[in-house]
Amino acid sequence: MARVARIERTGGPEVIEIVDIDLPPPGTGEVRIRVTAIGVNFIDTYFRSGLYPVAMPNGLGSECAGVVEALGEGVDTLAVGDRVATYGPALGAYASERNVAAASLFKLPDEVDDETAAAVLLKGCTAEFLAERCAKVQPGWTVLVHAAAGGVGQLLVGWLKELGATVIGTVGSEAKAEAARAAGANHVILHRSEDIAARVREITGGEGVPVVFDGVGGSTWEASLASASRRGLIVSYGNAGGPVEGVKLATLNQHGSLFVTRPKLYDYYVTVQEREAGVARLFAMLAKGAIRPGIGQRYRLEQAAEVHRALEAGETTGATVLLP
Repeated sequence: MARVARIERTGGPEVIEIVDIDLPPPGTGEVRIRVTAIGVNFIDTYFRSGLYPVAMPNGLGSECAGVVEALGEGVDTLAVGDRVATYGPALGAYASERNVAAASLFKLPDEVDDETAAAVLLKGCTAEFLAERCAKVQPGWTVLVHAAAGGVGQLLVGWLKELGATVIGTVGSEAKAEAARAAGANHVILHRSEDIAARVREITGGEGVPVVFDGVGGSTWEASLASASRRGLIVSYGNAGGPVEGVKLATLNQHGSLFVTRPKLYDYYVTVQEREAGVARLFAMLAKGAIRPGIGQRYRLEQAAEVHRALEAGETTGATVLLP
């Protein structure tokens, strides 16, 4: 029997059910893994709420680490006992055991423990593609990172610092400001008491920043527009503060001929070569200490609904891990 978190309808955290299921043998190209640590990401709330539609019933979560317990037909790249991790795209990571496509798994180096893997694989690969493949940040640039104390935010700050950028981070409290500074932020803006764009212009001598990384969305969109330099790029990659809607192209013109992109990881990690290169880069950044897992809280699988409430209320700092 496997214990899993499941949703049969969309809605608030209360729709998450914890149930026991009979897990079938792994199919062709699949392996069964015993899950040891589960990464929680804000995107999980989008599937639960219905913002990102999925078939029902369905599991939750795409990121986890574990140990291979059984092999399906045709799997010759893994062995029973291998330590592995996945960032998806298949849902169902909120579980004690699960069957996973072998092609979506990465073997873990000995120096990367299971909780760290669950905390950083999806978020770390997100930081990698945002900074290096999407925005192509160069040494000497000054960039803005919204939600700099969040799970992706802290990793992105560290990554950008390693690339040689000066990082301005926005946060919601003094405690989160300390977390952002610890991750490497050069400047921190408390968005509840400071005007983000005014402070960015002050820090940059009126120029604004060439890149804004905005994982918040609707509530920070205007600040992002006003903070970008002429011909700057806004990388809008999340909806924690609501979706960005009704964007008029003329607005981009009025704010200095801006560029905007709404990217997702799976469009940058398409081929085997892209996936392997990104994960290798992530493990290298971990090894040199440029980024840290930053696990801010741990919960049991049975507390999945409580975790979602905390995420949506902005009460978490850094990465959140569920333990089966």
